[in-house]
Amino acid sequence: MTDEIAFFTRTGDDLAPTPLACSMWSDDQLHGVALSGALARAAEQALAATGRDDLRPARWVVDLFRAARMQPCTLTTSVVREGSRICLVDVSMSQAGEPVARASATFLKPSGTAPGEVWQPPERPAPPPLDVAPETDEPRVPFLRSASGWSQDFTEHQNPDRKASWSSAMPVVSGEPLSPFQAVAAAADGASMVTNWGTRGVEYINTDIALTLAREPVGVEIGLLATDRVEHDGIASGTTAVFDRAGALGTVTVAALANARRRVDMGGVEYADDGRRRTASRV
Repeated sequence: MTDEIAFFTRTGDDLAPTPLACSMWSDDQLHGVALSGALARAAEQALAATGRDDLRPARWVVDLFRAARMQPCTLTTSVVREGSRICLVDVSMSQAGEPVARASATFLKPSGTAPGEVWQPPERPAPPPLDVAPETDEPRVPFLRSASGWSQDFTEHQNPDRKASWSSAMPVVSGEPLSPFQAVAAAADGASMVTNWGTRGVEYINTDIALTLAREPVGVEIGLLATDRVEHDGIASGTTAVFDRAGALGTVTVAALANARRRVDMGGVEYADDGRRRTASRV
């Protein structure tokens, strides 16, 4: 993997976005995948600074309250609470002194499973077969599934059907290894596409990400499967299951606002494996 394939480069203590971080909503807007990944990286660094290596991420909430531009990003962190079994870290991202996003991470200490029996769904989502999507830790075009089977053809999945995605995460910062938490935190923003993509493309823009995890991913390949969607008066609530090759991880919920006048038409969209968009249509 070359150092150039990443969402950001370091400029002192700040992060400068690369073209791979650009959203399809605007040529001067960062997408949520890059934002969430950068915020998660900062939360991990704050946890590491406490010296705790006995905790793992269990909850990740991001508020996307202002359009982040293709400009340098400053990240600040605060350890809100540290206890024997828990650590809460808040992260803020600003550009030119103005806050654009914030996040909160809950890290918990694993223990033994409680002995009582509790309901779980009988079926869990599964990744594409290996002959369709061989295992990899390198970035590549996401695989999608709707009424059509798994494929990397976006046009084939522009329909009203239930959707799933399978992606190999892009590095957040050039020259740095991608952690499993960064991978799943970044991929979680894709819950908006999986739940809000219909016959005219994506007509809703998410304002948040709420990820819960029972365990960290094995590797950086992450799947999302739409499990519910409710919409009233232009406000949509979407829920997805999160999974990897070892099974279920947790869930993501997103709140989204109708944005039909600036919809993202996914028909005809093509990506290269390095994350660069070959064609795209914004209407």
